[in-house]
Formats: sequence, structure tokens, C-alpha cells
Amino acid sequence: MKFLLLLVTWFLLLAVAWPLALLVLVLAPLVWLVALPFRLAALVFEALLALLRALLFLPARVLGYRG
Repeated sequence: MKFLLLLVTWFLLLAVAWPLALLVLVLAPLVWLVALPFRLAALVFEALLALLRALLFLPARVLGYRG
């Protein structure tokens, strides 16, 4: 559904302002490549927070809390 909405929006942009639509078509992969390191950093940060949470809740789990 998300892809279909993106496609319809791009075709609408193509009909209204075709140079801008072609620029979007060329720049979209470049923006994706620039965003990859930030996505990787977010993934690592999320994993570190999950590890910290597991370490903080370890005593409660050892004592039998099931929450």
C-alpha cells in the first residue's frame, strides 16, 4: 500500500512538474545511501538499550518476577 501511494504521488508530480519528478527519481537512491549509516547507528543504539534493559531487569527475573 505504501509503495502504491508513493507511485501515485510520483506520477502526479510527473504530470504537474516533470523536471522535479525526474530530479526526485535521480536523488532518491542518493538520499537512501546517505541515510544508511544513520539507520545502522539507530539499530546499534536500540540493541544497546535492549541490553541495558535486560541487565537492569536481571535481578527481578532471578527473583521470580514475570512481568
